[in-house]
Amino acid sequence: MNANLRSIGRTIWAAIRIMLVFTVVLGVAYPLLITGIGQAAFAWQANGSPIRNAGGQIVGSALIGQSFVDASGNPLPQYFQPRPSAAGDGYDGAASAGSNKGPEDADLIAAVAARRAQIAAFNGVSEADVPADAVTASGSGLDPDISVAYADIQIQRVATARGIPADQVRALVEANTDGPGLGYIGEPCVHVVQLNLALDERR
Repeated sequence: MNANLRSIGRTIWAAIRIMLVFTVVLGVAYPLLITGIGQAAFAWQANGSPIRNAGGQIVGSALIGQSFVDASGNPLPQYFQPRPSAAGDGYDGAASAGSNKGPEDADLIAAVAARRAQIAAFNGVSEADVPADAVTASGSGLDPDISVAYADIQIQRVATARGIPADQVRALVEANTDGPGLGYIGEPCVHVVQLNLALDERR
């Protein structure tokens, strides 16, 4: 009986020691190591890919879009507008999601039609010129980029609202356009937050 109790005790003590060792190694040492590597080699990415203004203040993340609207939710004409977002009230990082509505969903079809008419009127273009990403949300609802085609139809409206030549606005669009991933994956895209920040900080 005593031998059995001693055996059980040794087994329990061995299990406790293993648990303590792995707690220290996997719960403390490993996270600290990975955090240190991230901060040393990829500090910008590890800290959320922050976007800073000329004063050094963080104004957003390069990974998350933003809405540029007034207090009533109306789009501001002096800013480039992002694509629609189904994440919470729009670009909510805590509620990343798409609408999960299929292409034949009646509500989605109606919403797309309404958005197309609104965007065409807002930018003074034909509804046929409104690209698909202007009227549909991304799967995450957080996409910070828009197509070059969507940026193009907004240039004149932004230039007029700011009272600057359209060529200057177009140059900023080009400066904030990224090419396809790895040079061949996907299409060129325009980062809306960085573009609007560049517009605000232009000299």
